[in-house]
Amino acid sequence: MKIIRFIAVQLVLAYVCGPLMASAHEIRPAIVTVTFKADGRYLIDITANMEAVLAGISPVHSDTDESPNAQSYNQLRALSPADLKTRIQNFAITFLDGIVVEFDGVRGKPVPESIEVPDTGDLQRARLTTLHLSGTIPSGAGEFRWTYPAEFGSSVLRLQREGREGLTAFWLKEGTRSEPYRLTGEAKAVSRIEVVEQYTVLGFTHILPKGLDHILFVLGLFLLSTKWKPLLIQVTSFTVAHTITLGLSIYGFISLSPNIVEPLIAASIVYVAIENVLTTELKPWRAFVVFGFGLLHGMGFAGVLAEIGLPRSEFLTALLTFNLGVEFGQLSVIALAYLLIGAWGKEKDWYRPRVVRPVSLLIAAVGFYWTIERTIG
Repeated sequence: MKIIRFIAVQLVLAYVCGPLMASAHEIRPAIVTVTFKADGRYLIDITANMEAVLAGISPVHSDTDESPNAQSYNQLRALSPADLKTRIQNFAITFLDGIVVEFDGVRGKPVPESIEVPDTGDLQRARLTTLHLSGTIPSGAGEFRWTYPAEFGSSVLRLQREGREGLTAFWLKEGTRSEPYRLTGEAKAVSRIEVVEQYTVLGFTHILPKGLDHILFVLGLFLLSTKWKPLLIQVTSFTVAHTITLGLSIYGFISLSPNIVEPLIAASIVYVAIENVLTTELKPWRAFVVFGFGLLHGMGFAGVLAEIGLPRSEFLTALLTFNLGVEFGQLSVIALAYLLIGAWGKEKDWYRPRVVRPVSLLIAAVGFYWTIERTIG
């Protein structure tokens, strides 16, 4: 019976942990910024993984390697900026046909102005291209609406008027048409309920399925002890810490470059995993160490929110509900891990040598690879 359980656990863990090696190919929503100019023009900046769009990577996949078109994506990812720019220009008609820009229900026709393609860089990291579009606002137009094609994935729409403070942000699922945005008078504010829904989902999906480094860290916390009390102490410590730095970062009190934060987050995964191998029980200092690492992870979460933006009218609500979504995601990881292996973990004679050690070493190896990759990259 123990042998059967052991095999089952290893198969499940291989299924869960296997895709974690491909985290660098994460698919994120397009960031769309629309600026309505005082001279009657509008500007649209779309920052997206255009290789994924060109390769036809379906938004149902959270990672490009899961798609049957992964080989095509990898070939595009290796192109020079000039060659990729040519591919995008050839695809521009199809891309623009899919995007729907409306003024009072009448479709507008934005035209491409320029394309910014970053250097090829590390092939294991997604490259984000920015397309600049422009058009003329019809005379007397009162409302604007936006739709991003379902086949291109989700989008975060950010709307602003030149000369006015404030940014209106919407998180739109695949093919969802935005709510009307008023071009005259006061812009319609996003309701609190909409903010709660959008940013809770955004926080949750940043962990499951997209936050693979955070998933590994939480699994590392879980493995050493499946008892709820010590696990709760660690998770609470981690939660308090990342809540502090998330808030301080968003409000501009602290700032640390992603080039520093991201390698340190990867290093935190290595530390927790190695400690699982070297010690047989939870030490009192672990909660303080986890707190320190939580401060780093909070800055990582802040980077995501900085890209997306927060609605000015519901800034605090969006911040808190994003953090709530992150917590739901982390608790879901723990719950799934407990259902898969937690109940069997009471059999201490085989749980540690056959689960804790091999899985922790696997997590440490992935974390070490990410640390080097993020440092060099």
